[in-house]
Amino acid sequence: MVETPESDRERTGVKGQNPLTTVGVAAWFIQEVLPLEAALIQFLHHNWRIADDVPDLLHDVYVRVYEAGRQEIPDNTKAFAFSTARNLIIDRVRRERIIPIEIMSDMESLGLAVDEPGPDRSAIARAELRRLENALDRLRPRIREAFVLRQVEGLSRREIANRMGVNEQTVKQYMADGICALAEILYGEAADLRRQP
Repeated sequence: MVETPESDRERTGVKGQNPLTTVGVAAWFIQEVLPLEAALIQFLHHNWRIADDVPDLLHDVYVRVYEAGRQEIPDNTKAFAFSTARNLIIDRVRRERIIPIEIMSDMESLGLAVDEPGPDRSAIARAELRRLENALDRLRPRIREAFVLRQVEGLSRREIANRMGVNEQTVKQYMADGICALAEILYGEAADLRRQP
């Protein structure tokens, strides 16, 4: 963690300051959480049997850690991030045990009624999708491009860097800025990280 003078700590809300400012949480997230990405991916691959789920799991870990950091920045970010990843995996395993996917397919083949999404759930899903699209539209163009290439098209950082004509560190910064900005847009904080230095 980069040490800041006391006045900067008060302004940014880094480590132990409440209420935390958006800039302080974003700085903590970029400095302490994003560098754990490779280790978190390795942990998720090791502990989750479906490799294609790992990007979604990582995203969910980021969201949970960021949301928790908005309340109070943990003293040991690394331990907190890995605890969050472990708990997320446990939650997913519990959910899978409730209704295994094979049972659902058996129910369909037998012609049994399966809980289809009703009009209200479909409307909510469409509204959430529109909300996400609007949030993506509010990102700066280069950040949005990098974010879509990574999260939608599934390209690696190196592939994105080659396509965009920038280095991998720039792509990493775009992704960090995109995650923080989307979290702020979607979860309603007043500050707009896209305007922050």
